[in-house]
Amino acid sequence: MNNLETPISLVRPGLIEFGTGVAARLGAWAAGKRYRRVLVISDAFNATRTGVLGLSGEVTVYGDVKAEPDTSDLDRVLRVAEDAEADLIVGFGGGSAMDLAKLAAVLVGSSQRLADVVGAGKVAEPRKAALAQVPTTSGTGSEAGIRALVTDPETKAKLAVESIHMLGDIAVIDPALTFTVPPKVTAATGVDALAHCVEAFTNRKAHPAIDIYAIEGARLVGRYLARAVRDGGDAEARAGLSLASLYGGYCLGPVNTAGGHALAYPLGTRWHVAHGAANALIFPHVLAFNTPAVPEKTRTVLEALGLPASESVESIFDAAHGFCASLGIEMKLRQLGVLANDLGTMADDAFAIRRLLDNNPRDLSRADILAIYEAAF
Repeated sequence: MNNLETPISLVRPGLIEFGTGVAARLGAWAAGKRYRRVLVISDAFNATRTGVLGLSGEVTVYGDVKAEPDTSDLDRVLRVAEDAEADLIVGFGGGSAMDLAKLAAVLVGSSQRLADVVGAGKVAEPRKAALAQVPTTSGTGSEAGIRALVTDPETKAKLAVESIHMLGDIAVIDPALTFTVPPKVTAATGVDALAHCVEAFTNRKAHPAIDIYAIEGARLVGRYLARAVRDGGDAEARAGLSLASLYGGYCLGPVNTAGGHALAYPLGTRWHVAHGAANALIFPHVLAFNTPAVPEKTRTVLEALGLPASESVESIFDAAHGFCASLGIEMKLRQLGVLANDLGTMADDAFAIRRLLDNNPRDLSRADILAIYEAAF
């Protein structure tokens, strides 16, 4: 684990607007910057309510973002973006919309293509359009980060791009936009935010400058997630989750996630399980597995969630599993349509994601990964 003397780089969007009812501040900001042509990248539902953003000028809306987008989805977005010639690109939706907005912002008008920028620091030049991010779920934290992911449909692998040029000029986080999120999605995305925080907190690269956000994000999820699942219109609970998601986003840049996300990704790429649901199902397994390597931090996580602390790995698993299951989250792979004969291939996929597994506080072998999948089946 890193200490206070370890160098770390922290980045944030240039401006963050946070609070119930702030969505229209985006339009005021854009007008002040004299942006005339705006492209909003969104899903079908949010495409119908872009008016809340208060945007003026020539506004083009791409409203066909799907969960777990692949390279063909990105190609469609890029074609629309090239035609729009926007001076402002807005990601309006969940992580998929915001990630596609990031990629569109750096690829449109550039000589580079996706293959050129996969990896860290490979975007060669600043983007030509401004970038705004407006989340409508509380989970991904993508509004605060510099990473974007799309799936390669041939290899079923996530292609990750990381660049400071994908940092938003503004993030507008209005919890009111999340009031309509259904209970099951609220639960899954909330545990995704939790996983970002916990995986950063227990990470080999963990740092005190990030720990403070990570553990407070976990506390916010522990305090507010069940409330928001019970009552989607609970404004305080929704605001608490929006803040937890933002804090999780703060964790992703300098520290990033670890084993939990590595094991969750194949559920999305191979079986199209929503990212939040995949992370929620895997979360208790990896938390318990990692406990011997980070016992004190695991105890702190359990306390943050209001769960009984324990030295027993089995008790820790039971507590975390019960927390997720009590929210109505499906906790068995077979109930999500995953077939038993695919678990080995999924283990191969997950074991190859070294950029995340190398962050895990305890080494995860392929056999360990397969054993977790089998236990979750």
